[in-house]
Amino acid sequence: MRFTALWLSGIIVVVYALQQLFSTEPFLLISSLKFAEPWRLLTSVFSHGSPAHLLNNLFALVLFGLILEGRIGPKRLLWLFLATGIIVNIFSPYPRSLGASGAIYGILGALVALRPMMVIWLQWMPMPMVVAGAVWLLQDVFGVFYPSGVANLAHISGLFIGVAAGLYWRKRGYGDKIDASAKIGKDTELERRLDDWEREHMLRK
Repeated sequence: MRFTALWLSGIIVVVYALQQLFSTEPFLLISSLKFAEPWRLLTSVFSHGSPAHLLNNLFALVLFGLILEGRIGPKRLLWLFLATGIIVNIFSPYPRSLGASGAIYGILGALVALRPMMVIWLQWMPMPMVVAGAVWLLQDVFGVFYPSGVANLAHISGLFIGVAAGLYWRKRGYGDKIDASAKIGKDTELERRLDDWEREHMLRK
């Protein structure tokens, strides 16, 4: 059963609620404090700056996280999300930052490597995952030179970390099969519905 992506999303929602009740400051990644207060390397991954920021990341995490979790299993998805988020934050050049985008780009990168021909909709156009990955990369490279308040370097770093992890898992055969640890029992109703949805809407290949 695929639960990790949903649990992570739930934690993100709870953290955002705490931000509204108290303050965002304790959750922020602040460059001058990242090693003096190392918990910020993790808490900033689960915090967000606005409802739009939150909803965009939740949508991507649930959609792509469920698909990847079905391929590599819940434990690997969890480690990829957390490790990517922390590594990206360690090397972050930004004075202050927050958000799960870097970790989510790790998920996207892993899918680029594992499911390169899976078709998704991007900018209202269907395209293979590998093409979408190239589009995301180009957008963020452009954003590095023309900043708009987005942590483009975190996106780029996360994408490459995810691709590296995905290539490793692909060599171990995770690209073309459903991981057994992502299921509870055989042919559960929810599992069938998730797989049917992926086939219908993601043109599974």
